[in-house]
Amino acid sequence: MKKIPILFLLAFCLSLFSRTPTGKVNTAPMPHLPHNKPNQQRIKVGAEQTDRYFPLLQGKRIAVLSNQTGMIGNEHLVDLLKRNHFDIVGIFSPEHGFRGTADAGEHVANSIDEKTGIPIWSLYGGEGGKPSAEKMNLFDVLVFDLQDVGTRFYTYYITMARMMDACAASDKKMIVLDRPNPNGFYVDGPLLDMKYKSGVGWLPIPVVHGMTLGELALMINGEKWMPDGRTCDVTVVPCENYTHQSLYELPIPPSPNLPNMHAIYLYPSTCLFEGTVMSLGRGTPFPFQVYGHPNYKGSTFCFIPRSISGAKNPPFLNQKCCGVDLRNIPDEQIRKNGFDLSYVIDAYNNLQIGESFFTPFFEKLIGVDYVRKDIIAGKSAEEIKKKWYDDVQKFKEQRKIYLLYEE
Repeated sequence: MKKIPILFLLAFCLSLFSRTPTGKVNTAPMPHLPHNKPNQQRIKVGAEQTDRYFPLLQGKRIAVLSNQTGMIGNEHLVDLLKRNHFDIVGIFSPEHGFRGTADAGEHVANSIDEKTGIPIWSLYGGEGGKPSAEKMNLFDVLVFDLQDVGTRFYTYYITMARMMDACAASDKKMIVLDRPNPNGFYVDGPLLDMKYKSGVGWLPIPVVHGMTLGELALMINGEKWMPDGRTCDVTVVPCENYTHQSLYELPIPPSPNLPNMHAIYLYPSTCLFEGTVMSLGRGTPFPFQVYGHPNYKGSTFCFIPRSISGAKNPPFLNQKCCGVDLRNIPDEQIRKNGFDLSYVIDAYNNLQIGESFFTPFFEKLIGVDYVRKDIIAGKSAEEIKKKWYDDVQKFKEQRKIYLLYEE
């Protein structure tokens, strides 16, 4: 990517404002500074670079697909567009809703944004994840801005893929405002066997794909992954000063049960507990950062899941679970370990209930049938990991032409 001269960057930071293509002064505060390597230039997300996409919106009827993460500093994308007098006809909301407070998979009703009066159309309502032809006819261009966390079972890329298909079928333009992938520094896990395609696994990619949503959008088009080989007229507005090795700290939790970076780094590994009898801490202040069960043996660490916002009916509601606290593992160690099956293997060996430890959802998450069998057979995490090594190397070669940022 083209680097910004240091003097220009300093002047930009000191001024705290920029001019939009409409000639108006953008006085929005600067975005939160990510925790990056020393001396690394500040990462600019796609939404900040209004000069790249404002001209594409002039005179158009606009739909926005975003949630609480679609921020430019302290201003939401919708408010930025509204302030610059663009014609926003509707807001599409993904899983967890526009404000990001709904439970995983919870149906969310259509509503009205109280601040702007713009209608909010839920993609987790009654339309099966794709908008009706009637709604598609209401706009000319879709602006997509969501913060992803880089796993195959995190649903925002599926929302993007479905909307790309809807736009392709309706001959609509789509603009993806890219954001960094906080787990973008590695690729790991088995590729999805498409017989397990589901709402938590949509594309033939590894569990941890190491790509931004903008890069994935290009790959979806390039690999003809949409039905009937359709392609979407999509423009990606890339981040600046970002590489796949950048450590980017998210300023806003991307969903209710990923409250901090520790949870986000653990998520690729601990999410597998969703396909088992274990609790992973939903209904506690530390979801995805612990695991436990009422019958877990030999542990003094215990917790009790409660009904809370974002986890109204968690597993083992109001029951004492004991298990393992992962909060004390340094982030550096979690990043080094990457996608780690050892947590699931430990819990399986502890409970001693055999096949009953797993639910059918496990295959939808892991994407293949051999991992469950290998765990039951007593294989180690390292032994199982070797099975997908070649597939990961092939995928990394396959994705190269779509990468927008240095590896």
